[in-house]
Amino acid sequence: MKHITYRILGLCTLVLMATACTTVQPWERGSLAQDVMAWQADAMKGSLDNHIHFAKEGTSGGGSAAGGGCGCN
Repeated sequence: MKHITYRILGLCTLVLMATACTTVQPWERGSLAQDVMAWQADAMKGSLDNHIHFAKEGTSGGGSAAGGGCGCN
């Protein structure tokens, strides 16, 4: 029973790995480069949000890491 479970798990892993890989053709890249596909659609708003965050935290850079700061600004 244990052997069958490992084989099924291995087969599922291989299927998931094979379906995750694809080749993007040159004519398909235009649809992948749309603004909707960006992490942050509005660059100006993202810049303003980062400025506010760093001003409140008293730190600069490393937007996803925890940082210290007194918030005196």
